[in-house]
Order: sequence, then structure tokens, then C-alpha cells
Amino acid sequence: MQLIRFVLPLLLALSFCTSTQAAELLAMSTVNTDNFVPTSLTNAHNVTLELLPQSEPVAESDLWERIRAGYTMPELDSNLIARHERYYADRPEYVARMTERAGRYLHYITEEVERRGMPTEIALLPMIESAFNPGAYSHSSASGIWQFIPSTGRHFGLQQNWWYDGRRDVVSATNGALDYLEKLHAQFGDWALALAAYNCGEGAVDRAQKHNRRKGLPIDYLSLKLPNETRNYVPKLMAIKNIVAHPEVYGLTLAPIPNQPYFTAITTDKQMDVKMFAELADISEDEFLALNPAHNRPVILQDHNDLILLPIGKVETFLSNLESNDKPLVSWQSYQPKKGERFDQLAPRFGMTVAKLKSVNGLSPRADRSSGQTLLVPLQETSGDTELEAFNMHLLPSYENQFAVSHTVRRGDTLGAIARRYHVSLAKLRAWNHGAKIIRPGQKLHIVQSSGSHSSKHSTRSKRHAQQSSKKLAKN
Repeated sequence: MQLIRFVLPLLLALSFCTSTQAAELLAMSTVNTDNFVPTSLTNAHNVTLELLPQSEPVAESDLWERIRAGYTMPELDSNLIARHERYYADRPEYVARMTERAGRYLHYITEEVERRGMPTEIALLPMIESAFNPGAYSHSSASGIWQFIPSTGRHFGLQQNWWYDGRRDVVSATNGALDYLEKLHAQFGDWALALAAYNCGEGAVDRAQKHNRRKGLPIDYLSLKLPNETRNYVPKLMAIKNIVAHPEVYGLTLAPIPNQPYFTAITTDKQMDVKMFAELADISEDEFLALNPAHNRPVILQDHNDLILLPIGKVETFLSNLESNDKPLVSWQSYQPKKGERFDQLAPRFGMTVAKLKSVNGLSPRADRSSGQTLLVPLQETSGDTELEAFNMHLLPSYENQFAVSHTVRRGDTLGAIARRYHVSLAKLRAWNHGAKIIRPGQKLHIVQSSGSHSSKHSTRSKRHAQQSSKKLAKN
């Protein structure tokens, strides 16, 4: 029954709503739940608790047991599986970090996977996509625990701009990824092929199948000629599946994950600093950002706060502290300048230098007038020295001794010439830019540079571009 699905969220909601609201909510719970289920409850603080869907309770108290019980994907006859099993078995510390991060997200993902009738092996997919690192960023500009590239993310409704990147939003990206996988399964009729298409694109799998059909060959996953990464993709998931099923066989121990929600969702019409959200909920900023990694800036604006996730046991703390709080909720604000407004006139109005204004907003050092984009500026009553630059550094790939450079294509540029200029291979340049084969003047290209690998002629300029890129990457 749907009523059972909402028992825990209802109890949580009742714990902090007014008596009138509690009565109304209880009354709603007695109606015919086949026709109506409450999805949110707004309390006196203009904070709405969002009741995330939940399945009927199951007997297992350990989430790993629940996942094992839902395995339905057939075994795969591939020697690559043993290779990946050895890889993980030889790296117990890596597995421990990965499963520790998974503890925040895996219950919600498992709920959604089961609700759709999908194999629970799918819930383990972020382990091979991102190791459950919400800030993971690949050479091909894939981002988040599900590693959406920008175009696929937009196709599945994941908003991406300077303020917010929905590919890193835990709830939105999970649902987008599962929507995509369901679509691929309907298209290919097989989970291994659906996963292969998730990795390399449905077009690549479709072409490989057509090639085999012309030659009278089988068209199953193991029979297709696919990119090397894709050939290893499903065996890697099968290796993870086997390790979760019998960790002791591989000399590994999986830390227990309670079979209960880790987080719940709220919305609020209040603009609030990330630091203040964390303080009011009595959690660290790292914990807040791990649950809300989609927010690129240190202030969450009223029109960019669809869902805020908090540990389920901290909602009441957050509301109580919000009620008694007498500090300003924000130290930053958005400002919409007029197109053509001069930065040297605008910056002093907010107690900022022009250089600081440009740095905070990822603007070119050569820009002297506004293009009309929304800017982030301090509140008048706060200091213009408020720090921003260190926020959400996972916007850039965290490769050892590497940083990203933004190159603007000029007339006469070619991919080969650009690759030579930055001392990178043409293949890598294309991979970092969504497989680009054709470029146009004005187009932005991202290039990952190793410290010391570029010529001294471009060193200073490249470092300056890298600093700008950390603020522009989500927008581009």
C-alpha cells in the first residue's frame, strides 16, 4: 500500500509541524491512498519538507543484504570479471573509501531502482562511474556520481549554469540516470547492452549490432566490437556485484549501511549561505556539500534551490535553530546589472575592487562592461573581503599536478594546431571537449595541463586561464 511508503516521512514531518498542520496531515493519511498521497508539508518557517517516495519496508536491516536479494542480472562469461575482482581486492582502502561515500546515497538509489523494477545491480553502478564521489569530473566533462556529460544531462532535464549543475544533484541525477537506463533497456531489450550504451552511447551499440548482423554474427554484448572501456564496463560492474555478494571471498569487509533513509529533502524560499545552512543543521560544510554538490556558489538563491538535502536526523535541529537564529542568513547576494554597465563604476558600490568582482564572477580580466549576466556581490553590510574562491573546487578535475585551461578558438585555428600549442594529443583534446571534430571561432575548448608540461611562453597566460576556468566550467 502507498500509505506504508510514507510512514517514516510522515512521522518526521509530524515531529516539527504545528498541531493544526499535524492534524491536517494525519487526516490526509486516512483518505484513500490509492488516489492521494501527500508529497510535502510546509511549516511555520516557510520551509517545506519534501516527502521522497519510499518502498514498503523490508526485513533486512543491512542495505547490502537488501541489494544482494535484488540481483537479477544474468551471469556474464568473461575473463575480464576476474581481472577487475583482483583489482578491487588489491585495494581495500579504496573500496573502504568508496563504500563509505556510498552510505549517503545508496539507500535512496536502491529505493528508486526497486520502485522501477530494475535489477539492484544498477544501484551499484556509481561505484564504477564515480566511486560515489559527487564531485567526480572526467576528461570528457562528465560530472556527478552518475557521470552525465553536459548534452545528455540537458536532455534529461538537468539544468547547468554558473550557479548550479544538476548533473551533481543527487536526486535529479539519479532519476535522470535511471530514466536513461530504462530507455536503453527498452531499446535493446537487455541490461548488459543498456549498460554498454550508457557508457559509449546508443549509437555506438546500434552500429556494432548492425555490423554483426551484416556478417551473420551474434549481437549480444560479448559478441560486439565495442570501445575498450565499454568492453570492460559490464565486467567491472559484475566484479563489484560479486564482491558485494561475498566480500569475505576477496579478503574485503564492507562497512554496514543501515537499511533506512540517510537524507530527506526540504525547500525554502529563503536565500541562505551554504555556511549558514550547515551551521543551522549542526553539520559540517563538507557534509552539506556532499549532499548538495550541485550548488556552485556559496549562496543558495531563491530561484536556484529546488531541493536541499539534509541528514534525516538533522531537520528538526535545522528548524529549531532557524527559529532562534538572529544572524544574517546571507553575506552574498545576486545583482542583475544592465547590459553595458561599467565594472569600475559597479564594483565600488559593493565595496569590491574591480579585480575582485571579476575574479568572484569568473569574468575575463579584459572585460570592462557587463554583458547582462547575473553577478554575485557582497551584501552592503558585509565586507567586500568575504572569501569565495575556495568554494566547491570540485568544479575542476582534481588530477594530480594538473589544472584546466580555457582556449577561445580564433579564425584559422585547427584542433591539431591547438593540440600542438598546448603540448597535448589530438585524441585527448577531443575527449576533453565532447569528441569535437569541428571547431568554430569563439568556441571555448577545455584543456587539462600538467604543471611544467607547457612552454614558458604560455605559462603565465595558462595559469590565469585556469583560475578563470574554475569559475566558468559549470556555465560552459
